[in-house]
Amino acid sequence: MEKAVKYLAIGSTESYSGKSATILGIAHQLQQKGLEIAYRKPLGTYLNGIRSDEVEEDIQFMNNILNLPEAQVKCPLLCLDAETIEKRLRGDDSTNYRQSLKAYLEPAGGDLILLEGPGTLCEGSLFDLSLLDIATEIDASVLLVARFHSILIVETLLSAKQHLGDCLLGVLINDISTDQIQVVESTVRPFLEQQGIPVLGLLPRSELLRSVTVRELVNQLQAEVLCRPDRLDLMVESLKIGAMNVNAALKYFRRGTNMAVVTGGDRADIQMTALETSTHCLILTGHIPPQSFVLNRAEELEIPILSVDLDTLSTVEIIDRAFGQVQLHEPIKVQCIQQLMAEHFDLDRLMNLLK
Repeated sequence: MEKAVKYLAIGSTESYSGKSATILGIAHQLQQKGLEIAYRKPLGTYLNGIRSDEVEEDIQFMNNILNLPEAQVKCPLLCLDAETIEKRLRGDDSTNYRQSLKAYLEPAGGDLILLEGPGTLCEGSLFDLSLLDIATEIDASVLLVARFHSILIVETLLSAKQHLGDCLLGVLINDISTDQIQVVESTVRPFLEQQGIPVLGLLPRSELLRSVTVRELVNQLQAEVLCRPDRLDLMVESLKIGAMNVNAALKYFRRGTNMAVVTGGDRADIQMTALETSTHCLILTGHIPPQSFVLNRAEELEIPILSVDLDTLSTVEIIDRAFGQVQLHEPIKVQCIQQLMAEHFDLDRLMNLLK
């Protein structure tokens, strides 16, 4: 007898591949078709500087966007942090989490339960809550989201197929740069299909989805806001470093859009040049205060200036990491992913493949 509720686990080959975005895109289309869905995230991760309240905020955000009843909001069954892992290693935690999984999922109703899986294929293994553990325990199908770095993605996905076996329903390849779309479409997709790995979507890179707010940069950099604290919701899509002469800087900055420009606090010439281009925030290193005319111009143009007590290299590394760990809490990003998924993801094929 066919079970009434189906489970779809959204997993990934590496953290920050786009699982949450994929869930939002799929859920939006399913709800438009009149299907009832539920959302669960069995495993939370508090490692890598992520706070417990961030995980809870993410879950609340997902439920709000999906317009699910308050009763459906559930914190993860287990949250990974150093203390939890150490307890397990010492033998102080002998909980059978796979057994707890069904009880955790029980109140969720609807036609389809969307599960946000762990960050990688192995994450959660110590607690028997890896993606494969979860899928086999509740007979869930797995949609794997993989961020495109190079054509070698085929090796990653072949290995994932060997690991997940029949649980693997298909893959979504995400964040494909414009110059690689053609080769992925003509070479990677047919090869994977021949290997029995359905490719349900190819999503092009979106600078908007990769963007971060100035507020997030302030938090990550522990920066001091020198002007326009009312404009911290501006979205930053690219990063430029101002360490050249003014003429070279002008050409360089004109090629960017919605930039964060990192430069020394003593480089008033570069700062003024950046303010006249598509700059959404100036980040001044060395904890050197800018000239008053720079601050005045930034005030007029409504561009925040941040001051950091860091060198340029450290500043750039932190910003690059922020771009790689973007969240979807801005409504404009939610609209963007819903549109991308509607255009580039084969929902009908997904529904046909679901057990």
